[in-house]
Amino acid sequence: MVIKYRYFGAIKAFLFNHPADFTPVYTSEFVAFQKLIPEFEKLGVEITFPLAAANDAIAMTLGMLHSGKGTNTVRAVYIVDPNGIIRLILYYPQEIGRFMPEVLRAVKALQISDKNHVSMPANWPNNELIGDHVIIPPPKTVAEAADRLQHYEGFDWWFCHKSL
Repeated sequence: MVIKYRYFGAIKAFLFNHPADFTPVYTSEFVAFQKLIPEFEKLGVEITFPLAAANDAIAMTLGMLHSGKGTNTVRAVYIVDPNGIIRLILYYPQEIGRFMPEVLRAVKALQISDKNHVSMPANWPNNELIGDHVIIPPPKTVAEAADRLQHYEGFDWWFCHKSL
């Protein structure tokens, strides 16, 4: 989905949504996010971001309405790339505050993945199998598969990894 909004330009941006009920959970989220702003700025993330508290066409288009919650929206974070493409969506129920370190980790992972054409393992950068290494994309040919372990660390031709 392409998002056209005046805040989205040459760097990644966020769109946070919140239910229009203004619960105290939001106050805790805004404080938690505020503390991480310097870390996001180091990554070149646009920090002046829109908040959406809409139960209308925007909420419907972006999947903010939970069928079991009536017209209340769910808590969501949308990470948007420089081309206005939503790259990642994190949904939380109204009762659970967002985990801001995960948002920061996701931005870092997307940026590294895009820059290096690699994939990120579960729990990166603390993966149980390969630590902070990144995963090499699958081979495109049989010859490339046979040659992979000469160039990368790995468990087999299909699971190769490297450090950055």
